[in-house]
Amino acid sequence: MKPHYEILDGLRGVAAIAVLGYHVLEAYSIPACSDGSCYFPILNHAYLAVDFFFVLSGFVIGYAYDDRWATMSVGKFLKRRIIRLHPMVVFGTVLGAALFYFGASEMFPLIKDTPLWQMLVVAVLGMLMIPMPPSADIRGWQEMYTLDAPTWSLAYEYIANILYALIIRRFGKVMLSIFVALAACATIYLALTRGDIQGGWELSERHLYAGFTRVLYPFFAGLLLYRLGKTIHIRNAFVISVLLLIVVLIVPRVGDAQSVWKNGIYESAVILLIFPLIVAIGAGGTVKSERLSRLCKFLGDISYPMYLVNYPICYVHTAWISNTKHTLAETGWISALVFLLIFAMAWIAMKYFDIPVRKWLTKTKKFVPLHSK
Repeated sequence: MKPHYEILDGLRGVAAIAVLGYHVLEAYSIPACSDGSCYFPILNHAYLAVDFFFVLSGFVIGYAYDDRWATMSVGKFLKRRIIRLHPMVVFGTVLGAALFYFGASEMFPLIKDTPLWQMLVVAVLGMLMIPMPPSADIRGWQEMYTLDAPTWSLAYEYIANILYALIIRRFGKVMLSIFVALAACATIYLALTRGDIQGGWELSERHLYAGFTRVLYPFFAGLLLYRLGKTIHIRNAFVISVLLLIVVLIVPRVGDAQSVWKNGIYESAVILLIFPLIVAIGAGGTVKSERLSRLCKFLGDISYPMYLVNYPICYVHTAWISNTKHTLAETGWISALVFLLIFAMAWIAMKYFDIPVRKWLTKTKKFVPLHSK
């Protein structure tokens, strides 16, 4: 049994809460251009939590599996990853299907004309993680997983895992460093030319480029960080790493429509430098309080369910805001209740679906223990 990085679990939970807040408040996106053509959400940089998840994942995958390949096949590795990731993909998609027609609104104009059979076909494809092209959209946002949009990042997580298992696990430190440096260049180019690194949730050339760019540097930078052993040992590592993560995620968009490169520089610095620094601090720190240890475990356990149940509910919340034209000042308390509802749903999904299903699959197929990444 390897030691567990408790602080990294806590950081994963904090990042998931930031994503939840971002999605709940997304319905109140504010105009940020003089002509009203572009809108930036409240908690603008919280979407970078996805890139932070990738750094965490690469680090923990290296820690969990780098020394097992002498006795583990690629097939067994992929089965372990499917058991870890896929049950909640199914749960989130089913929840999205159940709530789909409650989202009919001006914001989602295609819902009212979508027949039940078509929605069910999309649900089955979503549970199998088969991406849908924009031409098959049934909501109006052209997402490739339209019943539970955050599934897009899981698709890229799977791709990164496959690349690791088939090719990159064989890289030495020098080769891996070169690969990560090239991926860093792609990240900088994307951020500077577009003003941010957003994208990946649509099956189009623009989004595919963004999606691959967003996963390649963070995931394999996390793997490289683990292999280099560059952890940072400081006192109060949990508090410092959490505060640093929160600060970089709540910073408003930098610059304006005429200087998008400024925001690109900020996001490049966060992804390339700050996120690995936070993981290094978290991995090098220890938790001495039993209460804090339980908190980190809880946050780590609920983070993934929270990430995959929040958007189906947020679709309905966003549609309601779109239909009623309410402002945050008028209905902020309702949005707070939606936040708590999603948190409660994530706990239910974790306790009564995710953990039991993974335990059953692990026992049935004689795979790795439940705690393994």
